[in-house]
Amino acid sequence: MMRPLAALLLLASLPLPNMARAQGIDMSQGGPVDITANDGIEWRQAEQVVVARGNARAVRDGATVDAARLLARYRPNAASQPAPSEAKARQPGESPLSGGNEIWRMEAEGQVRITTATDTATADRAVYDMDQSVLVLSGRNISYSTPQHVITSRDSLEYWSQRRMAVARGNALVVTQDGRRITADTLVAYMVEDTPANAPTQARAGAEGTAGPPPGQGRVDRIELFGNVEIRTETEVVRGDRGVYSAASGMARVLGNVRITRGDNHVNGREALVNLNTGITRIVSQPGQRVQGIINPQSSGPQPSGTPTPGSGGEAQPQPQPQPQQGTPR
Repeated sequence: MMRPLAALLLLASLPLPNMARAQGIDMSQGGPVDITANDGIEWRQAEQVVVARGNARAVRDGATVDAARLLARYRPNAASQPAPSEAKARQPGESPLSGGNEIWRMEAEGQVRITTATDTATADRAVYDMDQSVLVLSGRNISYSTPQHVITSRDSLEYWSQRRMAVARGNALVVTQDGRRITADTLVAYMVEDTPANAPTQARAGAEGTAGPPPGQGRVDRIELFGNVEIRTETEVVRGDRGVYSAASGMARVLGNVRITRGDNHVNGREALVNLNTGITRIVSQPGQRVQGIINPQSSGPQPSGTPTPGSGGEAQPQPQPQPQQGTPR
């Protein structure tokens, strides 16, 4: 029963996630899918679902999904349905995914691992909604790894393949290739394709600082941060209520109850502008107030540079954007 249904599933329009040109993850388009499982595959006609159990695996165009159980939910494809006068009765043994049916939702449960040549996603549960082109990871051990960064979260992680946008919720964390850590209650990461056209921009950005090319390498373009923001470098920690990080410039802007800590030293203000390439931090005071801090002479600490306004020093300052609403796969 397993092999016949596995072969029939090769005829379906089944997809898996895509974060960039370099072999990402995208279930909304591509070639045929091969589904196999140790404990068999069953077709529930009344529920319009195909279920694979026991080390279940789905492979499509370089992307592999492994889980304890896989479910492929299908429905009639209105565009390919014959006219009522041409409709034929289903023949015995005919595939649920042949003819006029299409898969609209893919679910993986139990030690989920999604891999390509460059990217890896893990979670207890993964759902891909074909209509919205969104992958949602949930449960424990939520992570999405690329050669340039690792994103983890406690509650959920969404990836919108058409928008090239990842939304991590609950103790969300990005760790860059060079060890920089950016955390918040919720973070929204926007990706760009790693194409040759991006190379000159990346080279110029790296030349502006002392730490070489900025993290992202064309993969992460911007990260927006909401709630309990924390940015860690080798020398200091910057905290605030919200912020935004630009990979192209290596600049981070943190707003609201900002506190910069370096060793035993700390400085408080309304806004901080952090250059992660050069290690220079500027802090802005509250209106009508002065920048406040405690500097320990025995320890190196952050050096506030007065109260500059955003954009001073000729550096472009990324602007925080409103947090996008969460999309829930149907």
